Amino acid sequence: MPKEADRFGQIITAMATPFKEGSKHEIDLEATEKLVEHLVTTGSDALIISGTTGESPTLTHDEEVELLKCVKNKLKSLGKTTPIIFGAGSNSTQTAIKMSKLAEDNGADGLLIVTPYYNKPNQKGLKEHFSLIAKSTKLPIILYNVPGRCIISLKPETIIELANEHSNIVSLKEASNNLDLISTLRGSLNPEEFSIYSGDDSLTLPMMSVGADGVISVASHFVGKKMQEMIKEFKNGNNTKAQEIHLKLFPLFDSLFTEPNPTCVKEALKMIGLCSAELREPLVALSNEQRAELEKIIKVLPSFSSVN
Repeated sequence: MPKEADRFGQIITAMATPFKEGSKHEIDLEATEKLVEHLVTTGSDALIISGTTGESPTLTHDEEVELLKCVKNKLKSLGKTTPIIFGAGSNSTQTAIKMSKLAEDNGADGLLIVTPYYNKPNQKGLKEHFSLIAKSTKLPIILYNVPGRCIISLKPETIIELANEHSNIVSLKEASNNLDLISTLRGSLNPEEFSIYSGDDSLTLPMMSVGADGVISVASHFVGKKMQEMIKEFKNGNNTKAQEIHLKLFPLFDSLFTEPNPTCVKEALKMIGLCSAELREPLVALSNEQRAELEKIIKVLPSFSSVN
């Protein structure tokens, strides 16, 4: 594996934030610790907290730091050195700088910085945004390109300039389904210095075929070991076996995004006894019919969720 991808590994889990049953406005720290232990023993190489799956739009900054401390302490108690990546992005550059510094001060190992949403900066503005953040911290930064949520998209030339000008801009989470972008980056940036992750579970294998190093995953809450096996088979040249695993996992990949993330993830985590399904508004729970359909998928997970 390329040197830079060794920093965070192949499977980075975008971790859900558990809330107390019947009290969606209170983080369940006990369930958070339980979830952390589950993830680091079932295939996750690194954890992202306060990302989209962690419901960052409705977390306070104090809660985000509380989560960071909780996860860090739990990993320490387990004797794990699993990297913690903190979602510090904002559409306010100064807010992103503030949160990046707080994350660094409280022991985060890296930052996930999303493209600014709503205010729609051009490429010059995007470069200025990420450059100012990079200069404010020593932590390694993963750029997060997700036009489906942010409207705007980082162009390959902007990413290349940022990576070449800032030694701590080391990676990209690509959630625009743009294989051409990955091909361009892989042809221009040294894989020993810059890693690329799929931002969609279902596109892990296709993106790896053109140079991605792994995935920032949601499905790894449930099938992390099997996803590790899929990547291992692909890297060993066993493409037929990797495809077979992908096709087995695809119904789960698909079912987890029938409603806005993390609605289905929270419901599935409740089904396997890891935390409540509580969501903060404006997200709402699944209907009974949707819950029944999801349960059909979750029930068959034990038949293929571990590495043989």
